[in-house]
Amino acid sequence: MRNPYDVLGVPKSASGAEIKSAFRRLAKKYHPDQSKEPRAKERFAEVGSAYEILGDEKKRGAFDRGEIDAEGKPRAPQFEGFGFGRQPGGGGGEARNFGFDFGPGGFAAGGSIDPDILSELFGGGRRSAGRARSQASRGEDVAVTVAAPLATVAHGGTIRVALPTGRTLDATIPAGIEEGKSIRLRGQGHAGPRGGPAGDVIVTIRYAPHPIFKVEGRDLRLDLPVTLYEAVLGGKVRVPTLGGEVEMSIAPGMSGGRVLRLRGKGMPAAADQPAGDLLATIRIVLPDRADAELTELMRKWRDHKPYDPRSA
Repeated sequence: MRNPYDVLGVPKSASGAEIKSAFRRLAKKYHPDQSKEPRAKERFAEVGSAYEILGDEKKRGAFDRGEIDAEGKPRAPQFEGFGFGRQPGGGGGEARNFGFDFGPGGFAAGGSIDPDILSELFGGGRRSAGRARSQASRGEDVAVTVAAPLATVAHGGTIRVALPTGRTLDATIPAGIEEGKSIRLRGQGHAGPRGGPAGDVIVTIRYAPHPIFKVEGRDLRLDLPVTLYEAVLGGKVRVPTLGGEVEMSIAPGMSGGRVLRLRGKGMPAAADQPAGDLLATIRIVLPDRADAELTELMRKWRDHKPYDPRSA
């Protein structure tokens, strides 16, 4: 067995992280199920044995002090002048042998290499003494539905999401996202079993009710109150939109219930969806207080200029 530092290609001063990194690199390079390198099986076994020593602080210290050899066996005393060397297989009951089995499942060791490292490298698990070890697997996704304010949908922004687990996190909403579309927050779901990667959080967007606007596809609808004289005489009125108020013209003699369209003032464009329109329904509103002049005028209209808006 060669010096484990030489096998992993690291100096004696290497940190634990550097040793672990070297093992990962060489184990991937020489894994028998994947490598086409010559003598890959032997090299892989050698790399594993080296890491058995250097990957364990106590064993590494014992090796550096000369207490164990490259195979992890205690060194027999050396007596100069008497020709006594280390006996074959020496070390008595304290000696450890590290055997490697390259069965159908890939790598297996009789030592103590962290199974999470092997699972991470090869995904095929680790077999020890002929038993298959459990593999790390991806965690479950978490699905939630959130009601996003129309203002946030219109301009884009972030919204706080409460998960069933009690956690809260922020999700970024792109401007104009369609209702029912989902946003995926990667790695924010349930943790993976046995150290596997976490699942995702899938956020489905719904539109929160708005006090003025009603969403119909990409269009917005609203009721537009106008005075009696605006309806009769016409004029310009201010109309709310998601981007602020705009001015709209009312033609003279405008009847209640008429629908006026403001193009491009509905839900903003998103992806391959064009911007919607704003549909304003005229609602004629009388004064809050009774007005004697208006009452008298209406009596005259009734008596001298009657008309029936309900006729066919």
